[in-house]
Order: sequence, then structure tokens, then C-alpha cells
Amino acid sequence: MTENEKRIISLKRAEELKSRIKDYTMKKNSIKTGFTHSEMIKENKRRIMKVLNASEKEWDDWKWQLSNRITDVHTLAKILNLSDEEIHQIDMIGKKFRWAISPYYASLMDPDDPFCPVRRQAVPSIEEMVEAGEEDPMAEEFTSPVEGITRRYPDRLIVKVTNQCAMYCRHCQRRRCIGQKDLALPMAALRKCVEYIRNEEEIRDVLITGGDALLISQKNLEWLLSELHEIPHVEIIRIGTRTPVTMPQRITKELCDVLSKYPPIYLNTHFNHPMEITEDAKKATDMLCSAGVVLGNQAVLLKGINDDVHIMKKLNQELLKIRIRPYYIFHPKEVVGTAHFKVKVQKGMEIMEKLRGYTSGLAIPTYIINAPNGKGKTPILPNYILSWEENKIELRNWEGEVFYYPN
Repeated sequence: MTENEKRIISLKRAEELKSRIKDYTMKKNSIKTGFTHSEMIKENKRRIMKVLNASEKEWDDWKWQLSNRITDVHTLAKILNLSDEEIHQIDMIGKKFRWAISPYYASLMDPDDPFCPVRRQAVPSIEEMVEAGEEDPMAEEFTSPVEGITRRYPDRLIVKVTNQCAMYCRHCQRRRCIGQKDLALPMAALRKCVEYIRNEEEIRDVLITGGDALLISQKNLEWLLSELHEIPHVEIIRIGTRTPVTMPQRITKELCDVLSKYPPIYLNTHFNHPMEITEDAKKATDMLCSAGVVLGNQAVLLKGINDDVHIMKKLNQELLKIRIRPYYIFHPKEVVGTAHFKVKVQKGMEIMEKLRGYTSGLAIPTYIINAPNGKGKTPILPNYILSWEENKIELRNWEGEVFYYPN
């Protein structure tokens, strides 16, 4: 075969590949991101600052953001265009399920669109009153050998250091823990957690979470990091936080100076939609990366927010641009008050089918179902192995082509 013939075949194949993602290339520029809608966000910020009588310096202070979370519907109605019915419903739901929204996160919302994917994650909905789901579907109460610890796997565990968040997600898996007050785990309990980890030599990986791990005092956070860092069998420390999404002002030089002292630290955050990826979020992730922190994202598959092949692909590609590796897509858990976010497993599988081969491997997270009663994370994958034989296996690739491979 001549070089020219090979080139003709290559060009034909390139056109085939181009046609494979034509549906996405036609739609991707219409998917809203925090960068493409930066002017709307700036205008929202100006309006919210006026409502809260805030200065630019205060807005950039995470402690101001935290202490000025929006927690009453009348303030919210000055920021979003709410109908009288919505105001009544939010007020009613707030008596059952606590809610709070950081001013920053409120600035990402489309004030005129009740179906805004950012708004739906933060603003209470009448759909939360549906009686379905469980308080603790992962049975964490039965996997807690010490107060504050959840242990479901042989070599790793979770330390829940607070119930506080910058914004209380409406799909939260631990909404039972929110209560009506922000409570950090007392130092005496933290010491017992550290002692438990010190005595369990098989524990090599500790995840500090909550609530939001970065909302305990910096003094207590550094104490905990230093204690864990000194335990010989603890190889890595992970931090679970949504502050890069909901309150990026929390990522300060002082915090990054602390984090840089205790490598390796892996930080998993929780972006669910491209609208949450903003200039402020990028500034926060740039600082974390400069401090040597490795970043990952754990999205939740949510009806009406990201249960769309193109939106999920765009989300993962935008995350890579700000140096966050897509890690997990969680199937939504059966938590009380969250039934309106439920999707079928087939939807998750459809999304995974349209990621593998259609975008870079770095942009493909693992699709996970958390087994009931604390039985752990179960990966759900499209079936690429069709059959086994003694000396060969039958496979299919991302395009659906079937082939045999030596076993």
C-alpha cells in the first residue's frame, strides 16, 4: 500500500471520528459555565453586596461569607425573583430541613430561572416533602468504632470533624447530621480519633470530612494534620470539602501554607455543574496546586442538574482545565427528602458509554453506587467483555466493534 493510500484511509478515519462527537461539538458552546456567564455573576455579586451592605474586602473574607450565609427566605427574595408560592414553600420547608447559602454561591444563580442547576442544589424545594428514602442509608451509625469515625474498609477510614458547611446541599447524604446548630467535633473526641488510628496499624489512608473539613478552626485542622502526619502507617491524608465550589474565599495563603507542610494531601471537592466553575474557583485551585495538594472531584448524578451526557462531559473537561481530576460520579443515595433528584442507573450507564472513547481518559471518572447498609462503593461499568474462552476473550470497544483477544 502506498503512502498516499494510507493517507486517504487516515483522512477518512479522521472524518469518521469527527462525526462521532458532532452532537457534542454542536451543543458544548451553549452549555453554561461560570466563565461564560461571568458578567451575570458579577452583576449578581453587586446586587447581593448591596442587599447585605458588604464591602469588597468583606466579600473576599471567608469568615464574612460564612457568618453572612443566607438563611431566611425574605433575604433570599431580595436576591432571587421568587413567587409568593415559592416564598411560602421555602419558609415551610425550612422548618423541617435546615438550609443556608453562602453569598458567593448565591451569586452563581440565575435569579430568574427556578430550574437553574446551581439554584436547585441550594434552594429548598417543595419536592423535599415527599416521604421517601432513609435518614442514614449507608448505616454509618453501625460503622463507627469511635465517635467521629466511619470505617467501612480494611485500610482506610473517615473522620467527620464538623457538621458545618458553607452551603447545605439539597441532595446531602448526611442531612440528618446538620441539625439546627453548627457543631465541630470536640477536641477530646478528636484526640480519641487520632488514638484509634494510631493503634490500628493497617490504616494507611485517612479522610477528613464532615460537613466540610475546612470549616473547623485552622488551629484544630493543623493539629489534626500534624498528628496524622506523624503516625508512621498513615501514608496519605485526604480532605473532603466543597468550599472551592461554594466558598472559594476559604482557600487562603495561610491555609495553603498549612497544607503544604503535610504532604501528601489529596483534596476531593464536589462540582456538579459547569456553572460552578468560575474565576474564583480557578484562583482557589491554582493556590491549592501551588501548595502541592492533589485535587479530585466527586460529582453526584442529579436529575435536572447533570443527568445529561453533554453536561457531564463538559463538566469533566472544564474541571481538567482548572487542574481537578474527575474521580467519582456517585449515583444519588436513597436519602429522605431527596427523591426528586433520583435517576435510573441506566442514565448513569448511558453517560459512561458516551465518555469512554469520546473524551480523554483523564476526563472519565468512575461511576459508583454506594451499597445500602454501609456495604461500600460498587463501581458500575459498561460491559466490554462479552465472553470468555480458554485461549481468548471476546471484547467490544467504545464504538461497539467486537473483536477477540488472546487470553
